Amino acid sequence: MTSADLQAGNAPRGGLSAGMIVLISVIASVLAVWLTFAWLFPKAFTPVTLSEREQVTLDTKLKGLHLDLQSAPRVAKPRDRVLTPEKYTEEGASRQITFTEREINALIATNTDLADKVAIDLSPGLISAKAIIPLDPDMPLFGGKTLKISAGVELNFRDGRPVVILKGVSFWGVPVPNAWLGDLKNIDLVREYGDAGFWKSFAAGVDNISVGDGTLAVKLKE
Repeated sequence: MTSADLQAGNAPRGGLSAGMIVLISVIASVLAVWLTFAWLFPKAFTPVTLSEREQVTLDTKLKGLHLDLQSAPRVAKPRDRVLTPEKYTEEGASRQITFTEREINALIATNTDLADKVAIDLSPGLISAKAIIPLDPDMPLFGGKTLKISAGVELNFRDGRPVVILKGVSFWGVPVPNAWLGDLKNIDLVREYGDAGFWKSFAAGVDNISVGDGTLAVKLKE
């Protein structure tokens, strides 16, 4: 190609024109921005909806715990609000509390304002949580967007006591430094702080804890 061809704006044979290159660059830039915002500012989670059979099972568990958390609004009859006097007894009472991952997420979805903002995952020995938090509209740059947070906590039972270990916290997929978490990452909180206060009382009242694939079971002591 001669200098005259370049001055005339002729494109090289077999190559892309300048206009095509600009168009491809613009499309790539728009796609990159869209993917970035889709990752940084995710949409709300889809709330878990239980099947009729699953809901009956959950309602039975809640009734056993004397919790009145209904999955759907209903008109309360007068007798629903009347308590019947009865003698206290622990005979026949179960000390085992078991929930599935779907039941936990359904409870969040139907009884709090976190339905589309929090999601819980249960895997062997690990409870993971994802949350999206709306940011103040007046915040510079990210105002009105959402902050994506994820965290993991190991929950086990070893050597006759519960084990609670913070595995980490991430903002927008970026792990938070341990120093910013007060150096609590990968530390057994019960062993570290179980000499007094909340963790001591918590450990003293738990007979067993088991987190499986989609299940959480807690057995309380007498």
